[in-house]
Amino acid sequence: MAHHKSALKRIRQTEKRTKRNRWYKTRIKNITKAVLAAVEAGDKEKAVEAVKVANREFHKYVNKGILKKNTASRKVSRLMAKVNALSA
Repeated sequence: MAHHKSALKRIRQTEKRTKRNRWYKTRIKNITKAVLAAVEAGDKEKAVEAVKVANREFHKYVNKGILKKNTASRKVSRLMAKVNALSA
């Protein structure tokens, strides 16, 4: 166990940040799953709405520093490709 005040503070900060990062990671996965589920069901309108949400949320996370710009763009691009394949 840590004995210094600064070490105790570091432990508290790490726990808080770990919870926050875990929440964002789960949220990203759930948003992605929503799009993929709509694509699997073949529901074009639902898939398009889910991709709009994904695009908005992922780029919001870029502004917050959760995701890098290229990572968010890549994820949205791959989801869009799957949605666009529905109409083809």
